[in-house]
Amino acid sequence: MNHIKVLIIGSGIAALQLAKSLGRHIDVTIVTKSDFYDGNSCLAQGGVAAALSADDHPSKHYHDTMVAGRKVNNKKAVEFVTKEAPQLIEDLVRAGCEFDKDQAGSLELGLEGAHSEKRIVHSGGDETGKRIVHFIAKQLHDNVKIKEKMFAYELILTKQKDTCIGVKVKLANGKIQSLFADYIVIASGGSGQIYSRTSNAATATGDGLALAYIAGAELADLEFVQFHPTLLYTNGKAHGLISEAVRGEGATLITKSGYPIMQNVHPLKDLAPRHVVSQTIHEYIQKGEQVFLDIRNIKNFSLRFPTVYTLCQKAGVNISHGKIPVAPGCHFFMGGIKTDLYCRTNINRLFAVGEVACTGLHGSNRLASNSLLEGLAFGERLAKWLCKYGTSNKELNDAKNCSTINHAVLQKHVNINELKTRMMEMTGIVRKKHQLIEQKEWLESFGIEQLLDVNFDLLSVEETTSIFMLVNAWLVTTSALYRTETRGSHYRLDCPHENNEVWLNRQIVRQKKEIVKKGENNEFIEATVVT
Repeated sequence: MNHIKVLIIGSGIAALQLAKSLGRHIDVTIVTKSDFYDGNSCLAQGGVAAALSADDHPSKHYHDTMVAGRKVNNKKAVEFVTKEAPQLIEDLVRAGCEFDKDQAGSLELGLEGAHSEKRIVHSGGDETGKRIVHFIAKQLHDNVKIKEKMFAYELILTKQKDTCIGVKVKLANGKIQSLFADYIVIASGGSGQIYSRTSNAATATGDGLALAYIAGAELADLEFVQFHPTLLYTNGKAHGLISEAVRGEGATLITKSGYPIMQNVHPLKDLAPRHVVSQTIHEYIQKGEQVFLDIRNIKNFSLRFPTVYTLCQKAGVNISHGKIPVAPGCHFFMGGIKTDLYCRTNINRLFAVGEVACTGLHGSNRLASNSLLEGLAFGERLAKWLCKYGTSNKELNDAKNCSTINHAVLQKHVNINELKTRMMEMTGIVRKKHQLIEQKEWLESFGIEQLLDVNFDLLSVEETTSIFMLVNAWLVTTSALYRTETRGSHYRLDCPHENNEVWLNRQIVRQKKEIVKKGENNEFIEATVVT
């Protein structure tokens, strides 16, 4: 048995910010199921939002975040993050992280959808996520151990099942290890791969969410899935993300004939909130019309957006014509493991940070460039909490303290390609009650409850991943069925308008337990329970 002080599952920006901010005196182990840099953080083309200009203020950033999230955000979370944003950027600059600058030598601030001011800082054009992740990784001290190709598949709980004391991992050679720690942090990212069209890395299969759910952690807001408007889309396949910053630089969405599709849809036109743009593109595609991103008025496109340029080259798209074929696809999960503002879950010693967590920051639709910001802000906040309170607990690394699980046998396998296609069609951007019911019944035909009790020790990584993806799909679909209104990231055809009476409602999901929770602030006054 190995014992660790802080064990982090995942290696994205939130995980690295946490590990770096803990300092040299705390032993940290990061486990990641693939290579260290294989994740969504390194794919993030957009920048980091922060109120840095003389014309801007955190209160404006707060307002824009609330409006994008359709006011079901946790106000305290939004206030904390928007206030911290300028200092976080200043700290990175002071430490030596390079950001793009204007001719005067000041930070160049970009504009993205639903922002009222230019406040997006970039690094290397559209390589912001990659560059910040690599920069923070270089700052890690020798107290941080990195373990690659370790697949975390089961949380280890005490007999009372109220405290997490470790995690089971499977190595590349199939061997199993039990890693015990004083504090376990899930920072494993989102679940984009449960959809057929996604901007997410291949590793984003929702492992952390499934781990937490099976262990009995509370989840929240799972119906809120953001679909990015512009994925490069050719021959019926999505090839990756076309950053919103491209539209911020003046690109417009047009049909094959050249009609600007956002002209009469929203006052902000092509920079409207993501759900508005995604739904508009979706409508045109449903009518059989292809949609393009017109980049002809952007000078030096290949230099300004090197990642997008390379993406187009690999997909065989010639940008000299000035048009990039696009379609919306799954991009970000606003919901996740329910935490407070210190990243604590309802299970003792289990924390969650980054996209896998749900603080309520994003509401029903994340504001552009708030995702890397979220990882930076809460990674540092959790580090401060652990440094202050994380030294007095006794170790619980005795295997005798572990709970036992009654294992079932895997009865039926799911076709992952079919799952992904059905999720895009049935639990996608536009939703209908009867389709959600049909999808839920199809998912439950695999025996969700039985799957949760399968002996994962005996399964391969691929088989376990399939189960985790199925569980994620069921959680999202079930939550979407209970959200009987259009809200933020999705559109309900049977209820096309937002219902002011349910603005303050928040869905809490917890395995096999009937509960109704009140949020820590009065904004979340009720909870719909999905079990």
